[in-house]
Amino acid sequence: MEGLSDPRLLREHYGDIHPLARRKVLHRLDRWCREFIALSPLLVLATADAEGRVDASPRGDAPGFVLVLDDNTLLVPDRPGNNRVDSYGNVLSNSGVGLLFLVPGLNETLRVNGRARVVTDAALLAPAAVQGKPPRAGVLVAVEEAFFHCGKALIRAHLWDAERHVPRGSFPSIGRIIVEQTGGADAEEADRAVQENYRTGLY
Repeated sequence: MEGLSDPRLLREHYGDIHPLARRKVLHRLDRWCREFIALSPLLVLATADAEGRVDASPRGDAPGFVLVLDDNTLLVPDRPGNNRVDSYGNVLSNSGVGLLFLVPGLNETLRVNGRARVVTDAALLAPAAVQGKPPRAGVLVAVEEAFFHCGKALIRAHLWDAERHVPRGSFPSIGRIIVEQTGGADAEEADRAVQENYRTGLY
């Protein structure tokens, strides 16, 4: 199987970077980055452990849930989940992170790369409270790179086209899938538990 293992050969295979693509990388958050983050209800947080095993995790809430503390600092608050805390465990051993911000209706995305640490300081997390409940922790990101990514991937995917959305009933529920994957016995009970958690456990 043919492949590429040398950065020089990779660059030769694809050719030169477009000058605009090279110049667009910022080392701080400008006005447009801030405004995009304020509109974004969803991001994907990419982390890796000390051995290089990679994890990507969605983080979502009301638009602007990620706090821009200054031009080089972001706070991504935690929300209740399954307590696996894979991303946080990775950050403790490897501070490098990548964030991909999405805004419904816009095909362009914002990429932010930097160094992160897990914070539990109550005063820092207080502004990220929802329904009177502050997050238990957060990811504080020191921004090293920020740049907008063109919309080709989302255009090809027709991500925001409601006519192409998959009907909910055409794919099994997560409760049924997990029961089958884990050898559980009661898919209906698992589904009820998932729906109750969605109803009462968001914050």
